[in-house]
Amino acid sequence: MARSTSGESVMERVLRIIEAFDVSTPVLTVSEIARRADLPVTTAHRLVNELVDLRMLERAGPYQIRIGLRMWELSSRSSRVVRLRDVALPFMEDLHAVVRQHTQLGVLDGDEVLYIERLSAPGSMANATYVAGRLPAHACSAGLVLLAFASADVREEILSQPLARYTPNTVTDPQQLRKIFADIRVQGHCLADSMTIPNAVGAAAPVFDANGDIVAALTIVVPSDADRIVGHIPALMTAARGISRTVGIAGFNLTLPLASDTKFLAIHRKNRR
Repeated sequence: MARSTSGESVMERVLRIIEAFDVSTPVLTVSEIARRADLPVTTAHRLVNELVDLRMLERAGPYQIRIGLRMWELSSRSSRVVRLRDVALPFMEDLHAVVRQHTQLGVLDGDEVLYIERLSAPGSMANATYVAGRLPAHACSAGLVLLAFASADVREEILSQPLARYTPNTVTDPQQLRKIFADIRVQGHCLADSMTIPNAVGAAAPVFDANGDIVAALTIVVPSDADRIVGHIPALMTAARGISRTVGIAGFNLTLPLASDTKFLAIHRKNRR
């Protein structure tokens, strides 16, 4: 595969272009794509045109570009995440009917939680997450659960890097996080109060596959009121167990890329900047 003078392959540059789009900026100009992907404008223009021709990207106006319908189609055909979401959705709907706030499903991707489904009610509190949005794994209830039940190598890979503080309640000390992980494994769930944004408390429970490996975290988020959310934890854990049983019965292979994959993490962090 052809490489640039910087040693990057075409595939790596294309990935940077695709990752330039996010939930808050689904439409970009070529100049904005070039800046976000750290590419020369001429290179970005050439690659964007090729991706438009392939219908992976599409034009949203004379000078604007967005993710193409074909990319969504291809990713939806066999994605393990889509299958997991389909299995989880009936249980999430039942849980949401009880909680009447945010009900979310997230998976571990690198050192972040990628949210693959979210149900919200009209008038729900402000939330930091969206479908296809991400949060740092060490700073949210879903991430703490995913890390608690992940392999030791995955946890230590993430704990070995600098951890950002988002609120006064964000835990960044590796030793304290290791204790939190141990408590989660004993309790089977996690409570995280105002760790990512103020005045929001999340509770999460693990979803396992037939081999007992964690594949996702089911989360509820309500306004900061620990007493209120504690009353919902039995329903949360029941729903998570229901999803786990269904995943096990179906025999899905839902294992996602390990966060301890050094090459994957290096590329992901570079593209995220």
